Formats: sequence, structure tokens, C-alpha cells
Amino acid sequence: MKGNWLVPLPDGLTPAEAMAIGTAGYTAMLSVLALEKHGLKPTDGPVVVTGAAGGVGSVAIALLAKAGWHVIASTGRAKEADYLKSLGATEIIDRNELSGAGRPLGKERWIAGVDCVGSHTLANVLSMTRYGGAVTACGLAQGMDLPASVAPFILRGVSLLGIDSVMCPKPRRVEAWARLATDLDRGKLAGITSTIRLEDTIAAGADILAGKVRGRLVVEIDRN
Repeated sequence: MKGNWLVPLPDGLTPAEAMAIGTAGYTAMLSVLALEKHGLKPTDGPVVVTGAAGGVGSVAIALLAKAGWHVIASTGRAKEADYLKSLGATEIIDRNELSGAGRPLGKERWIAGVDCVGSHTLANVLSMTRYGGAVTACGLAQGMDLPASVAPFILRGVSLLGIDSVMCPKPRRVEAWARLATDLDRGKLAGITSTIRLEDTIAAGADILAGKVRGRLVVEIDRN
């Protein structure tokens, strides 16, 4: 392994917590950092998180809520409303509000967004973003396409911020993990994490694809 691929474990994080955070939580932190570097802050307005009950969404909600944001969580699983509110979401909206074909511009509803879904959902999030806002794109659960128009960009000055967790420069990776060590509530991390055995991973994978898993799964290799 190339040495510059590695990031030291930050003080205050245990190896088990780092694995619970994983790529999903790290990607969520990169999204939060991108919104901050764009100059957005909680007093500017609400933030929407799509795919809210998933790994990226769950951590993003916890991070944004702790930072003082009014978080709107979009999910297709109504039964997870209490779970999302326990992470800090203030409002819950059904993903059907965003997943269909939309208009080039919609009613301005939020100043920022963290999108884990792509396709029509991302297009609709962009169309409903307030003037000068920004949305991070870090997932493609609905699809890789983006059936949007240029209207949000040229009429409202909205920015689309791409989030890449793989080739991200090391200084930014180190910054993200350092912020996770200080900004992520450990109790909430524990609450979104389940541990499974290695032999259970195939079944768990099927559950993930079926939308039955929320938060994070940590695979325990050896209990001895």
C-alpha cells in the first residue's frame, strides 16, 4: 500500500469508531467541509440531506445538527422518522417529493444540500435551492444521470460541489478525519452502528440492496 494513502488515527477515535465511520462518514464530513468552504452557515437557512437513513446521510445529519443547522431529512422509509430525529433532523420529507421528474426551477426551500442519490433527486434539490446556495453530490443511489437544467446555476447562482472520497488530497483527508474526531457525537455514532460477523456479510449485502439497513455496519473479523 502506498504510504500517502494512509491517514493517522486521530486522537480520541478508537479503531472501532473509525471503522464505524468508514468511507461513508468520511464522505459526509467532506460534504460538510465543502459547504463550509463555500461560505455557508446555519444562519443562512436549512440544509437538506437525501438518502438520509443511509451511512452518509446518517452521519451528515449528526454532523450538521451538532453544528447548528436546521436539517431536513429526505427518506423513503417513513418508519425511520424517529431515528432521523434522534440524529438531529428537524423535518422529515418523503423522498417521493424529490424523486420524480421536476421543473427547471422550484420553490426555494433550502440554502444547502448533501445529496447521496443523484438523478432526478439531485436535479430537484438543485431546483429548490435558494439563491447563492450550494449542494454537494456524493452518491448515485437513484442513478448516475442528472436530468437538470442550467436554470438554478444561472438564475440563482447555485453551486454544485462534487465530493470525491477516493483521490481526495491527503491534507483534506487529514482535516476531515480530525474534524470527525471532534465534531461527531460518539453516542450518536454508536446509535447508528451495528456489528455483524464476517459470515453474515452476504445476507447483510442483500439487506442493504433491499433498503433494509440503516446507518453503519461494522464487520467483526474475529471475536476470539
